[in-house]
Amino acid sequence: MKKNKIVAMIPARYEASRFPGKLMEDLEGMPVICRTYFATKQTQLFDEVYVVTDSDIIYNEIIKHKGKAIKSIREHECGSDRIAEAIHKIDADIVVNVQGDEPFTSKKILAQLLAVFEDDAMMAIDLASIMTPISSKEEIANPNNVKVIVDNQSRAMYFSRSVIPYQRADVGHTYFKHIGIYAFRKQALLDFEQLPMRSLEATEKLECLRFLEYGKTIKMVETQEKVIGIDTPEDLQKARDFLTSSTKN
Repeated sequence: MKKNKIVAMIPARYEASRFPGKLMEDLEGMPVICRTYFATKQTQLFDEVYVVTDSDIIYNEIIKHKGKAIKSIREHECGSDRIAEAIHKIDADIVVNVQGDEPFTSKKILAQLLAVFEDDAMMAIDLASIMTPISSKEEIANPNNVKVIVDNQSRAMYFSRSVIPYQRADVGHTYFKHIGIYAFRKQALLDFEQLPMRSLEATEKLECLRFLEYGKTIKMVETQEKVIGIDTPEDLQKARDFLTSSTKN
């Protein structure tokens, strides 16, 4: 069997509504986006790693650190669109979207995602993503935490910022938070780029719903691993503290 060529893409916008310029903030001597890029390379899971950005600032920073970057040509609504534009001329079978503001994404999580395609001899899975169980009422109710429900084969049925399922009766259901790390078959990304946004995606502002609305199969992988994302200045300080404590240990 032919070995899949696996490429990691890190979509990176300079502007961010809650924390503009966060990817260029210093994280113990290196910008956040560079930390993410080199952490991804160090997993040794990928044939190539690229940062895909609309920003000259980010592009030049990656090149300065001798990394690989691709400049977006068009404006994009979401990371998947940005990656889809960039992937056209790149030789790849599987494309992994690594979030630029998650500089400590673990090798274990990425390997779990890639294993989905190794076990998919019939090529029935279009893309895979990560979910983690949550239990506190605050986490479940928080609209910034995207929830996902799955079938008995861990295929995504729906994603929402609302509480799903609604708890009419307490039967011990486990709620899952969606972690926005994706692995795609290249064709699924190319298809995504050509498909117009429909009402569910537009309403919830969740790109994963476009795949479901057009009948794509999303395999969800459960993990207990913690993902440290940087959405606010407070998150950045937590990341600095985490990096400092890791270095000491």
